[in-house]
Amino acid sequence: MRIDAHQHFWTIARGDYGWLKPELKPLYRDFGPDDLHPLLQAAGLDGTILVQAAPTRAETDFMLGLARETPFIKGVVGWADFESQTASDDIRQMAGSPALVGLRPMIQDIPDPDWMLRPDLAPAFDALIEAGLVLDALTLPHHLSNLKTLLARYPDMKVVIDHGSKPLIRDGIFEGWAEDMAAIAAETGAFCKLSGLITEAAENWTADDLRPYVRHLLTCFGPERLIWGSDWPVCTLAGTYHAWLAATADLLSDLSDGQQAKILGLNAVEVYGLAL
Repeated sequence: MRIDAHQHFWTIARGDYGWLKPELKPLYRDFGPDDLHPLLQAAGLDGTILVQAAPTRAETDFMLGLARETPFIKGVVGWADFESQTASDDIRQMAGSPALVGLRPMIQDIPDPDWMLRPDLAPAFDALIEAGLVLDALTLPHHLSNLKTLLARYPDMKVVIDHGSKPLIRDGIFEGWAEDMAAIAAETGAFCKLSGLITEAAENWTADDLRPYVRHLLTCFGPERLIWGSDWPVCTLAGTYHAWLAATADLLSDLSDGQQAKILGLNAVEVYGLAL
């Protein structure tokens, strides 16, 4: 089973994608299942996890509607207002949808780097754990110390770090990120997505530019705790769907077929509890 564990759809007229500006010309249009389906077929992928791109409940409802109509969408990672006084009830109600497999607060866009450690968010994290949902951690390198603290506070929470926490590949910065990721891998049960790396690299990137970072993630998390995703269509800012797949094949070429199968789908099925 081969799964793209991180992709997005959006309809601009919905009006809640605050980050999606006209200057992002390759992305500033609607993207839907008909756009992605031929790419999945060409790549031999069996399904996807559709991930939120707007911090609204309305967008999550929009995605859950797409999941009901689109057989290849195997799960949805949505959004909930963790700060709401009704967060617990809201999350329990949302978890009633069988397609919902996780939640993703947009931590990278929240000005307060300590936001995730606020005591008033405890009811939301508790409800997420109770519902068996995954926390998709959309973090940047400077969030990793706090993320490790959060995971120690909630050891039963299923966590997947998005995009390798976006290392600063184009600047060639490795230290700091590398140590923090190693500590999280060693001290927690978190998983990590092998996704979103080409948009963190310089223009005209090659697989060799990504290799030190991917090698480090493999060393820390192992094939058993890495999950592949395309980050389509955001990835098209830096390369095609096929280009990222080809780079992935190169970067994972030293692994056994079984190890590659885990990264390319089986780990996602396990962590997100996908109903296939």
